[in-house]
This record gives sequence, structure tokens and C-alpha cells, in this order.
Amino acid sequence: MRALFSFLVLPLLLLAAACADPSADRPVPPADDPPLVVFVTGDEEYRSEESMPMLARILERDYGFRVAVRYALDDDGIIDPNRLDNIPGLDVLEEADLMVLFTRFRALPDSQLQHILAYAESGRPMVGFRTATHAFLYEDDSTKAYLNEAWPAQVFGQRWITHHGHFDDGAHPLTAVTLIEAQRDHPILRGVEPFQAYSWLYHVEGGGDRLSGDSQPLLQGRALRSNHAEAGRLDRFPDTQPVAWTKTYTGRSGIPARVFFTTLGHPYDFKEPSMRKLALNGILWALGLEASIPPEGANAEVVGAYEPNNSGFGQRYKPGMRPELW
Repeated sequence: MRALFSFLVLPLLLLAAACADPSADRPVPPADDPPLVVFVTGDEEYRSEESMPMLARILERDYGFRVAVRYALDDDGIIDPNRLDNIPGLDVLEEADLMVLFTRFRALPDSQLQHILAYAESGRPMVGFRTATHAFLYEDDSTKAYLNEAWPAQVFGQRWITHHGHFDDGAHPLTAVTLIEAQRDHPILRGVEPFQAYSWLYHVEGGGDRLSGDSQPLLQGRALRSNHAEAGRLDRFPDTQPVAWTKTYTGRSGIPARVFFTTLGHPYDFKEPSMRKLALNGILWALGLEASIPPEGANAEVVGAYEPNNSGFGQRYKPGMRPELW
């Protein structure tokens, strides 16, 4: 009931307050029962264990939200993104008002997986980053094979297909991000300016592929360098692609859930204020709180410092990190 209130009623109250006071262009934190935003991290490439807590702290500071972050952990409770089968504490999703998913090729046990799947079917809103197009990989269980490709395409708009190439991760930007002109007035784009991202461009549309359902692109990216261009494959994999969109997903509850997704998410992308605004605005929109997004976008000033490790596999993550915002 509290989740339904936050999703349906609270936005109307905030909108009414804004209309009553023309100067009300600052964030309006929920007064009594703030939403609970749960970030589910667990990727061995893009340092979601660093970027997602950074966003959570901003939401806690500026909007008074309750926030929780869940991580891939080893048996001693240390963050280990290479541990593909353990994200404990996901039962918190039972009371969440928003799930933010940034995982890659996880093979979680049923006791953990069920919480993510139940949330997705509940009609509550969702936000996904980059590798949520391939959030799971169950290679030896045919009953879960649908989670590898069909599930992310249905829920978030697309599955993993290919990208336009790494080219020295983190050394220089690889994607030029611009606003789609027809969507310039969308609340998620408030304060978002064109920028260059370190994320290499994901293919999601063109050459026979398309975003699923009612996906509505907001931003597009152009590959600044492309292995598909170098191989003469741009007819199959165009070098301009949507990189952020909205959609709805209707699961077993029958309630259409708001969904915001972006294929961006390199750890260095989040050093860019426009990327942080995009992420925060997307979270607020998904919650139905677009009336609380100021004209200049959400405040993107980080809490403390954000100095993430570069992307990459192996031991590229910070060793010995313990969970925060649990």
C-alpha cells in the first residue's frame, strides 16, 4: 500500500504544491513516508559498486529518500564483483518503491533471484543501467534460459546484442551523446546537455533490431570510433543508437510499471554532471516525481568524492570494500 501511495498519490500532492507556489522549483522531499529506492549492483566490468552508492547518497541528501544498496559479496561479506552467484539481502525489494538494476551475467540462486523477478512483476517502477540488458546468464538451466535475453528485452527494452568496440577503456570518450530534439522538454532531460561518454556504444536498433514495446528514446549516441564501421558493417550495426529511453512493463500484476533505461554506465561517465542528472532525473521520473525535478535538473553535486576505478575485468575493482548504505 505504501508503494502504491508513493507511485500514484504522492506525485499529485507534489504537483499541487508546485502549482500553488510558482517559486517552488526546488526539490520537494516526501514529508512522512519517503520512498525506498533499492540499488542492485553486481557487475565485474563497470564498477556499479561505486557509481550506484554515489547516486544513492545524492537521493538521500536532497530528497530524503530511504536508500539501500545490495552488492555481489564473497563468503566473508567483502564486495567481489567477480562473484556471480551471490547478492544477499534482496528481500529488501519486497518493500521497495523503486528497483535500480545494474548487474551483469549473474547466476543467482533461486532464493535471491525470486526477489528481483517478483519485484519486476509487481507493477512498481524500475530503472536499469547498461549491463541490465544482460543482467543474468544461466547457461546450464533451461528453465531460466529466458532470463538471458527475453527477460531484459521485455522489461528494459532490449537484450545484449553487440557494441562498437572498447578501444582503450577509459583513455578517451567513445560516444557523443545528444538530445533527441522532439524529446527536449521531457522531465528526464532537464539540465542534461550534450556530452561525450566513455561508454562504448551499445547496438539496440537498426539492421533488423528494434526496442521493444512502447520504448521512447530520449538521447542518442554516435560512436566516435567503431569496430563495425572499420569492418564495413554499419548497414547491420549503425553507429548512431538510442542510449536512453522510457517505456512501460506490465507483468503479472497487470499494472503498467514506469521504466527508465540507459545503455551508458562506464564509471567515468558518472564524472559528467549531465550523466548524473540523467540518472537522477530518470529515477525521479520513474517514481512519478517529475514535478520535483527543477528546470535545471536534479542537483548533481556528489556527496563527498567520486573517484572510481576504471572499467575492466579481473582485479580492476577496489579490494577490501565493504557494503555501504545497507
